[in-house]
Amino acid sequence: MLWRRKKERTYRASGYTMFVDGIKIHYLRAGEGRTVVFLHGGLLCADDFKDCVQIAARRGYTAIAFDRPGYGFSESGSKAWTPESQAALINEALKQLNIKKAILVAHSWSGTMALSYALQYSAETDGIVLVAAAMYKEGYPAEHGDWLSKIVTTPVIGQLLMQTLYRTVLGHSLAKNMVKATFAPEKAPPGYAEKTMALGFRPAHFLANRKDVLAFPSSAQKWSRSYRDVRMPVQILIGENDPFGVNDQALRVKGTIPHAEIHQLPHAGHMIPQLHPMEVLNAIERLSFGEKIITQSENIEGRK
Repeated sequence: MLWRRKKERTYRASGYTMFVDGIKIHYLRAGEGRTVVFLHGGLLCADDFKDCVQIAARRGYTAIAFDRPGYGFSESGSKAWTPESQAALINEALKQLNIKKAILVAHSWSGTMALSYALQYSAETDGIVLVAAAMYKEGYPAEHGDWLSKIVTTPVIGQLLMQTLYRTVLGHSLAKNMVKATFAPEKAPPGYAEKTMALGFRPAHFLANRKDVLAFPSSAQKWSRSYRDVRMPVQILIGENDPFGVNDQALRVKGTIPHAEIHQLPHAGHMIPQLHPMEVLNAIERLSFGEKIITQSENIEGRK
């Protein structure tokens, strides 16, 4: 147990905190200029975008990355969170920060969250960058739920399982396998599995993640009926070898939002923000200025 506490102390909160609707929210912030808000996926926290935040700041943006409720160093409170209620929380946080409009950059699970944000707060949304984003119930890996999430969210049994995972080598093995699968076919950065074990397998964080997994399908099903009403600019960034079905979802949402532009990164997998942060920033630049950015990415529409 002592070594786990030591590991936790290795990864301390490195940003700012604020209270929104009575819960503590942690976030990273850097730079001055047009605001870009980064919304992380389901594995870790705002730190997944730390390189993107720094690059965006150097390029003249106000870059903000939030730890979503229950993740990283943010509290979850007692609310049953959904993508749309998390979008409302982020909107309130931005109001407190006196930010009137922002570009949203959403990775993985946060795809539906960003689109629901744009539909709820269209006047406050400058545009959307969807990065390896999940947006539909159909094709979501846990479309019908998954056994781990269902067990973890079961009272008593779930608590016992989370404590077992957190305190034993079983959890370390599971963390390594999850990280390997999530980054495949690319490799995770050094130390990422250890960080996942230290932060992502804390009971509160792990529970928040499993609740999100279960909340996603019904929310995506509800909001996807309105994706056609998204009017602001949309950039979609996907990896050629992403194993989670999000590339099919990208093509589907392109059919619903015709003005969206899709760019595919050759040989890339799912964890684009961590491994290809410059490509994320180039997508923001395409959205912001409509400029042609010379990168290694490939516009898949150009291959038709």
